[in-house]
Amino acid sequence: MLALIRIPVLLVAFLIINLVVLIVCIARPFHKNNVNFAGRAYAQMSRVLGLKVVIEKSDKVLDNEPYVFIANHQNSYDIITISKAALPGVVTVGKKSLKWIPVFGQIYWLSGNIMIDRKNSGKARSTLDIAARKIRQKRTSVWLFPEGTRSNGRGLLPFKQGAFRLAKTTEERVVMVTASNLHGKINWNRWNNGTVLIAIDEPVAMTDDKSIKEWMEFFHTRMQQRQTELDARVAEIEKNG
Repeated sequence: MLALIRIPVLLVAFLIINLVVLIVCIARPFHKNNVNFAGRAYAQMSRVLGLKVVIEKSDKVLDNEPYVFIANHQNSYDIITISKAALPGVVTVGKKSLKWIPVFGQIYWLSGNIMIDRKNSGKARSTLDIAARKIRQKRTSVWLFPEGTRSNGRGLLPFKQGAFRLAKTTEERVVMVTASNLHGKINWNRWNNGTVLIAIDEPVAMTDDKSIKEWMEFFHTRMQQRQTELDARVAEIEKNG
């Protein structure tokens, strides 16, 4: 029964938020803080779903400092959960096909995000070159999902190299953003769907003592451990809550 109320409310909220974000993006196209504004706006919808999204940010991560952010990519709810962790001065790297989604695609483009053609490896490499230039020239941070696709309950998928090659090329530090498990957590007919913890960890410099592949394995293992820790804390919070 609750779902019958939630669905239209969420739809209206989504339309209003998209309109507001679109107006802001048109007023200041490609502004470096558009992604941060959009992420915080979309995160407001978490309340409609009965989710409490808590961001824990290391004090060593500074706003408007350039980093390469890597985050886990779980499902379509990421737009209202982990997107809240997008800090000022960050753009994302996403699929080129996103631009064809009405309104949202235009918002994504006007926010200054970088679109990648995954079907063409040559163009994909060129896109990473563009990302590297943004970091160097505009001191912009770049956010990537190194799994390359949504995991949808399959656990943390193997990482692809792009994010780590970008960090190595630009000599910028990697910041890991990890959200607690959301798979199967949301029940549209349940008023309270619990807590999502999102950790923004301290920056890590990719030094020469490890190869790209070794750094990929390092961060993959570390993110798995971080999510396990966050899941345990969420379980404790919900048990006592």
